[in-house]
Amino acid sequence: MHPVKRSSQRLDLRELAIDDVDAVFAIYGSREATEHLSFEPRTRDQVGHIVARSVASATENPRPEYALAVVERDTGHVIGFGRLALDPHQQRAATFGFALRPDTWGIGYGLETVRLLLGLGFEELALHRIWGARSPLNEASAKTMMAAGMVAEGTIRGHIEKAGQWRDSVVHSILVEEWKP
Repeated sequence: MHPVKRSSQRLDLRELAIDDVDAVFAIYGSREATEHLSFEPRTRDQVGHIVARSVASATENPRPEYALAVVERDTGHVIGFGRLALDPHQQRAATFGFALRPDTWGIGYGLETVRLLLGLGFEELALHRIWGARSPLNEASAKTMMAAGMVAEGTIRGHIEKAGQWRDSVVHSILVEEWKP
């Protein structure tokens, strides 16, 4: 499915474009924004490669991932990045993740982003299960995923190596029959 375009009250979810590199770098290059993510802040060059790869994969058939820009409708600015990656090891399942610019935290954009991604997965891609993993210290993400109807399933021990330390991840998931648009 290409192009993706979904909207909520305040946000649009759309395909990434090469012109989005600086906006994505404002997130992926930020120590604050990546504190609980699985990687250290990226360089602008690394973000450019990520965006280029995402743009190229958008037209693959079958499409392996949906890496999308989160756009604030009032301003038209890209404020986030959302991703659904189809899981080749599970039938009709995907992993998901999202990250927002720190200056947009705390006003419900995370919940809107998660709902847009879940809606894409369940309503347009006919998925059965969507799951994501978070840092055990990221309580804001836990609250956001639970508010979207996701369930905390458990902990993957020693899941992510970051800054030379192994860290656990907490898995949250939702099934299509639990989804409430």
